[in-house]
Amino acid sequence: MEDRRVRQRTGTLTRVTTIDIEPHRRELVVHCYRMLGSVHEAEDLVQETMLRAWKARDRYDGNRASLRTWLYRIATNACLTALEGRARRPLPSGLGAPGDDPGAPLVPSLEVPWLRPFPDARLDPAIRASERSALRLALVAAMQTLPPRQRAVLVLREVLEFSAAEVAGQLDMTTAAVNSALQRARAGLAAAGLREETVEEPADDAVRRYVTAFEAADVDALVALLTEDVVLEMPPVPHWYRGRESYGAFMTGMFARRTGRWGLVPTAANGQPAVAAYLDGGLHTLQVFTVRGGRVAHTVVFQDPQVFTDFALPGSMAP
Repeated sequence: MEDRRVRQRTGTLTRVTTIDIEPHRRELVVHCYRMLGSVHEAEDLVQETMLRAWKARDRYDGNRASLRTWLYRIATNACLTALEGRARRPLPSGLGAPGDDPGAPLVPSLEVPWLRPFPDARLDPAIRASERSALRLALVAAMQTLPPRQRAVLVLREVLEFSAAEVAGQLDMTTAAVNSALQRARAGLAAAGLREETVEEPADDAVRRYVTAFEAADVDALVALLTEDVVLEMPPVPHWYRGRESYGAFMTGMFARRTGRWGLVPTAANGQPAVAAYLDGGLHTLQVFTVRGGRVAHTVVFQDPQVFTDFALPGSMAP
C-alpha cells in the first residue's frame, strides 16, 4: 500500500497529497504485539489497519493529526475490538503459585492462549532503548492483566510518548479520563508484582556461560549462574518453579529424560538474549533469558510451533 494518494477537498479546491503507509508497518506490529501478546495476531491486526487506512484515506486530514498518530488511532482501536470478550495471554507465573515438585509430568494446557515472544529481528534497528525495554516479556505479561483500554493508554502514553490530548483523540476519551486510566494502569502493574528493572546490557557473558553448561548437561555449572530467586517457566506447561534448588532439580530430571547431544544457537527476543535449543540436531525449544547482576534471573522456555514459525527457526541445526 505504498504511495497511496489522499484527496482532501476545501471548498471547490481539491488538494492531492501522498501518504506512505508502509514505513510504519514494523512499529505498528510491535504496538499490536504489546496489546495482544502474539506476533501472529499482531501481524493480522496491522494488515487490517492498513486496509482500514486505505478505505478511510479520503477522510484523513493532515492538518489535524500526523499520519503516524492517525495510524496508531486505527491500529489501537482495531486491537481493542479484537480484545473484546477475549481471555488474556499469560505466562505460567501469572496463573498461580510456583510448583513444589520439579519432577511433575510436563502436561501442556493447550486451552490457554499463552503469551508468545517477539523476535528482535523484526524490530526497527533505530528503535529507542526505552521502547526496547518496554517490550520485555515480564512487562508484556504484566500488561496483559490490565483491562484493554488501560493497556492502550499505558502503551500510548508511557512507551510511545503521545501526549494526553493525542491519546484522548485516538481513543475518543477526555484528557481527564486518559490521565485517570493511566494512573489505574500504573497501579495495576504494581499489583501484578512487576519488578522495576531494565534489560541488562550486555548480557552476553552470562548467556555464553549458560550455553556452555547447558550443552555439557552440567547442572552444577548451570545453577552457579542463577540468581537465588530465579524463575523457570515453560508454556504451554502451566506449572513453574522459583529458586535455584528447584531449577537445578528440574534440569537434572530433564537431562536424564532428554539424553543426546544438545546445541544452542544465540538469538534475541523482546529485547532480551535468547537461544534456540536443538537436541540431536532437531529443534527443541526457544529459551528467553532475563539477566540481572551477571546472573540468569528468569528463563522462559517455549515449545510452540507457532513461536518457531514467528522466529523463522530452522527445523534442524546446521552441522
